[in-house]
Amino acid sequence: MERTKLLIVEDEEAIRGQMRWALAEDYDVLLAGDRMSALEKVRTDRPPLILLDLGLPPSPRRGEEGLRALGEILTFDREAKVIVVTGNQDRENALMAIGQGAFDYFLKPADIDELKTVLKRALHIASLEKENAGKDHHPGLPLFDEIIGESPSMHRVFEIVRKVSATDVSVLIQGESGTGKELIARAIHRSGNRKDAPFVPINCGAIPENLLESELFGYEKGAFTGADAQKRGRIEYADGGTLFLDEIGELPLALQVKLLRFLQERKVERVGGREMIPVDVRVIAATNKDLKAEIGEARFREDLYYRLGVVTITVPPLRERAGDSVLLANAFLQAFSTNYRKAIKGFRTDALDAIGSYDWPGNVRELENRVKRAVVMCEGKYVVPGDLELDASRDSAVPKSLRQIREETEKYHVKKALEKHDGNISKAARELGVSRPTFHDLMRKYRLSREK
Repeated sequence: MERTKLLIVEDEEAIRGQMRWALAEDYDVLLAGDRMSALEKVRTDRPPLILLDLGLPPSPRRGEEGLRALGEILTFDREAKVIVVTGNQDRENALMAIGQGAFDYFLKPADIDELKTVLKRALHIASLEKENAGKDHHPGLPLFDEIIGESPSMHRVFEIVRKVSATDVSVLIQGESGTGKELIARAIHRSGNRKDAPFVPINCGAIPENLLESELFGYEKGAFTGADAQKRGRIEYADGGTLFLDEIGELPLALQVKLLRFLQERKVERVGGREMIPVDVRVIAATNKDLKAEIGEARFREDLYYRLGVVTITVPPLRERAGDSVLLANAFLQAFSTNYRKAIKGFRTDALDAIGSYDWPGNVRELENRVKRAVVMCEGKYVVPGDLELDASRDSAVPKSLRQIREETEKYHVKKALEKHDGNISKAARELGVSRPTFHDLMRKYRLSREK
């Protein structure tokens, strides 16, 4: 039986030899010491698995050459699973690599047993992708059948969700209240290899601080007054599946330390217990707070932030999702009309205008509640602005012109292209299909700079 090929890209000969010795029993190991030789191996041997050290010559202390190699490898073979390895001081480049399509990352020194587990998982996912390659599949559906959105900003969210679903990296979802962060978390879980295991949510802001520790970690019998029997915590219940930590910004500092320890060791200790219990979970967290500001105010631990946010997804507010409010409103109207058995045909034109021009400070949750109320209150065949409590006279309902919508979309894509290519004008312009002078004009128009 032909063994799976694994390419190890590492500039230090001693480390290459050690990795080859450790992995040769399971894989047909190929070696490369720099970007060019790695690309040659990829072209000739097409290895499905690649271990890539980001610190390659001629700049081994920085990650530019490794990131360049990653981009060229994935351009040649999009199906390759690349696991990047980098130094502890180069975390930012590791996160950037994940954003560019790397399967996972390790900080040196890499634990061989953990690395073997990740390689097996990567190979399993690669085989599943190969099986499904010939099947017709719309990229936005059915993975996200509960999430409705056609705006460019939501398509960007869908793209990131598709990428992270194939991995087990921790994900931090940021966004205002009511934007649908838990739906995004569930979409990641459902489309990943843990979809048949539990999805266990816990709202860190809804449980009193004195109860939150035992809810998360469980407790032993007699640990405190009222602990009449042993109880597993939410983390243990999620074993094999996904733990969703909603409102993570509300987690007390003392519990942040204990959560960080779990994320590092993947073991829990129940309240009043002495045994360390191994738990295999994927962790997804969500917050409506600016965690970097919380770090600055010493209310959130920086090391926990980086552990949770290997990949960060920012869910846009509804006011920045051009056209999605009407799309969502129609979907809610259909669902609630069926639930309440009302023969409502749709929205009157002025109601649709009001929906499209309102700022929706409560986001999708507010829209859902207003449509539900409208269905209950509607006495005719069509919903009117009064049913929604959105009158034409409302000051907040200022309609946007087509030009405003177009400019907002244009600014968004120019900004994202700059961020993606770290301020490289040539690459950003090439991605958007415009010349460098035109791109410079757009930057001046929207007062954008190369700096993040």
